[in-house]
This record gives sequence, structure tokens and C-alpha cells, in this order.
Amino acid sequence: MALRATIFKLELHIADMVRGYYDSHALTLARHPSETDERMMMRVLAFSLLADEHLAFTRGLSTTDEPALWRKDLTGAVLAWVELGHPDERRLLQASGKADQVVVFCYGGPASQVWWQGARQGLERIRNLSVYSVRPEAVRELAGLAQRSMTLHVTIEEGMAMVSSDSGSVMAEIETWR
Repeated sequence: MALRATIFKLELHIADMVRGYYDSHALTLARHPSETDERMMMRVLAFSLLADEHLAFTRGLSTTDEPALWRKDLTGAVLAWVELGHPDERRLLQASGKADQVVVFCYGGPASQVWWQGARQGLERIRNLSVYSVRPEAVRELAGLAQRSMTLHVTIEEGMAMVSSDSGSVMAEIETWR
């Protein structure tokens, strides 16, 4: 028998001082059996950093032709394609043709640096690509906040995201690589 996704209910309150975005979102996250709490919470952090009314979680790990998150307009055109980790160069090239904006959030520390050093030159031609990095220690701390039912408050200022809940808070530095 196949394992089923674990469902998480999230009340997310975002105060983004950089973009002037202040809103709350009631979200349901399905965590694939092979997905870690770290990756799931990176999806939440990425959502917080890019939040708007059309940003949505995709089927994620259960399908290979969708990113972790995307933003579509009312016609179905992809405005933003958001990947986590170390996506393949070919995947990012294809995404850049499908979306107005492609965003990658790395969270693997030294492994992410190695990936970026190897991929940077090949990705230079993608004009609509942004790459960010979050320290693995911060991601582990974020994973410690994960609960089946959670309320998170995220405050975003220049290069920092403070994520807090009843069980603690985490300061995550968002480093811009491109």
C-alpha cells in the first residue's frame, strides 16, 4: 500500500516591509511521504517571500512537470515559477520559457554553493532568473516549528525573514546570489 501525503493546516500572517505586502493566508499543505520538514518549511518561507493572491503550492514532488510554487494569471499563464534546492539547468531553461519570472531558493549550504558555482555560467543567459540562499541551520530551525496545525507570523525586512509561532522564532537570512 502506498503511503499518503500528510496534511498540514497553516494560518500564515505576512508583514513584508520591503514590498509593502501585509496579508493573512489560510493554507493547506500536503507533505509528500518523501518530503522532509525542512523542504516543506522552505516552501512556506518561499511562499512568504513572494506572497500574493495568485501564488499557489503545486503538486510538488508527486509530479515532475511542476515547480514547488507558481503564480498564474487568470488566463492560466505562468507568471512566476519557484524551485527549491538545486534544479537541473535544463529544467530552469524550460521554466524561463514558460514563466515571466523564475526563482530558485537554495538551502543546502556548501552543496548549494557547489551547485551554483557549477550552474552559474550556464544560467547566465536566463534573464528572468533570481537565485537566493538560506543557511541550512535556519532551515533546520524552521523545521522545528512544523506542526500539523500551525500559525506562523513572518516579518520580512531587507535580507531577513523572522518567522515566529507559539513554539519559538527563527531568523532566516536570505542571501541574494542573482
